[in-house]
Amino acid sequence: MQTPTYAPTYLAAELRLPTNWLDYTILAIYFVVVLGIGLAARRSVRTSLDFFLSGRSLPAWITGLAFISANLAATEILGMAANSAQYGAYTVHWYWVGAIPAMVFLGLVMMPFYYGSKVRSVPEFLLLRFDKAAHLLSSVLFAFAAVLIAGVNLYALALVVEALLGWPQWVAIVVAGAFVLAYITLGGLSSAIYNEVLQFFVILAALIPITVLGLKKTGGWGGLTDKLTAQHGADFTTAWGGTGIGHANPLGANWLTIVLGLGFVLSFGYWTTNFAEVQRALSAKNLSAGQRTPLIAAFPKIFIVFLVMIPGLVAAALVPDIGSKKSGLQYNDAIPYLMQELLPNGVLGIAVTGLLAAFMAGMAANVSSFNTVFTTDIWAKYVVPGREDGYYVRFGRLITVIGVCASVGTAFLASSFSNIMSYLQTLFSFFNVPMFVVFIVGMFWKRASARSGFWGLLAGTTAAMVNYFVFYKQGVISIPSDQGANFVSAIAGFVAGAVVMIAVSLFTRPKPVEELQGLVYGTRSPGMSEPPAEGDDAWYRKPALLGWGAVVLAAACYVPFSF
Repeated sequence: MQTPTYAPTYLAAELRLPTNWLDYTILAIYFVVVLGIGLAARRSVRTSLDFFLSGRSLPAWITGLAFISANLAATEILGMAANSAQYGAYTVHWYWVGAIPAMVFLGLVMMPFYYGSKVRSVPEFLLLRFDKAAHLLSSVLFAFAAVLIAGVNLYALALVVEALLGWPQWVAIVVAGAFVLAYITLGGLSSAIYNEVLQFFVILAALIPITVLGLKKTGGWGGLTDKLTAQHGADFTTAWGGTGIGHANPLGANWLTIVLGLGFVLSFGYWTTNFAEVQRALSAKNLSAGQRTPLIAAFPKIFIVFLVMIPGLVAAALVPDIGSKKSGLQYNDAIPYLMQELLPNGVLGIAVTGLLAAFMAGMAANVSSFNTVFTTDIWAKYVVPGREDGYYVRFGRLITVIGVCASVGTAFLASSFSNIMSYLQTLFSFFNVPMFVVFIVGMFWKRASARSGFWGLLAGTTAAMVNYFVFYKQGVISIPSDQGANFVSAIAGFVAGAVVMIAVSLFTRPKPVEELQGLVYGTRSPGMSEPPAEGDDAWYRKPALLGWGAVVLAAACYVPFSF
């Protein structure tokens, strides 16, 4: 049975934080530093490659931290804490199955093709592998999804800031949007990336005190699990308990849909084709650094789950009726509630700054990827081609303004979801999964024809939407939760896209083999033969060691949550 939830049209009014001058001083200092980074990065922007891909000049540790920070948006923090309050320790699946294998696959298998082909974006790769139809459709779908996801961050920010600080929603939206707009239009992707590195550490400084003090208040990990087991049963604090096929559990998914829907289709669709992430790796200074970008990011990703899951579990233990009208608190209130209950002034200012930093990181990642795709893949290819380089830099700054304004308009679409993460997973199942199936078939099957890319992408997107809006929402099929429906929609989109691609390919001509060099597994392009830079051949920088090390470590983390 699905746990009753309520749409987050507002956060609980009693969550207002007792902020003072010290907290606001910390917040002001952060905003000044953010703008300073934007002004400093502006001096390095001379060409469109500088503006959209940082001139492909950044070291791996910078791009790796930016990679994880771009993902660690406030929607991730609030959403995963909400997941934990609602579903318990099942949240670890979004990290150890739903992220690490896909991040490793991106680094070891896909980055040589992305970086070696010298594309500026993920949709541009589809132009080389398939045709203009697949390229244009993927560009439009990605640009639309980027604006929607940026809107989620703005909407969530407005709710949190209004509840915690008392700012009107429009003030929060204007302030955060203006700062993101300022530093991206000033310094392009470099500004976004260096700010994301700063934001990573600010976010950690916000989450660690909440986690430590939350555990202390509930009697440590043992006291917390005892309380949750008494309230929700033993499965609530395990990763796999109750996920047998035919068994009921709060998540509404069994081990097969978790592994296939989340662990394969959704996660690989997100991590390997989401340009908001891949763009950070493409900005690295060479192929080795590009490969290591998601692999370096995988290690903090393994452990960040504890900083978002534990606060959600603590909130569930302290407020047993969270998520119901009886408690007055929604699942999305978990982090704000603990901030109010546990943090003193000063630390409170750091936590608020961390939340704002997370919102801005998530929004900036989507806005910077949106302006790149819209400018290089739509405007420069199909609308105004052949202009001088400076024109596209100026247009990139203009479309950034338009993208931020559009994201304000999409912000309130999130209000129909009681769990922010459910909304994001729904978007990923619609837009990322179909693109992933086109990539995976096209990259590993030379016979996939040019036309199959467009029809596979269209079929996958349509199937995922039909499954969610028609079969699930209209009650044609019974799925216990939105998250479970997202897993099924992702599988439906993947299967439909793959079947249509195979069918179309069998009746249309494949691309000549000579046009597939560096685009299909088993072939190479000149860019893939790039020798390692000095120091990159050290044993501890080997991509294979980093990748398999992350997989083994993630698997080992499952052990204490599996019994």
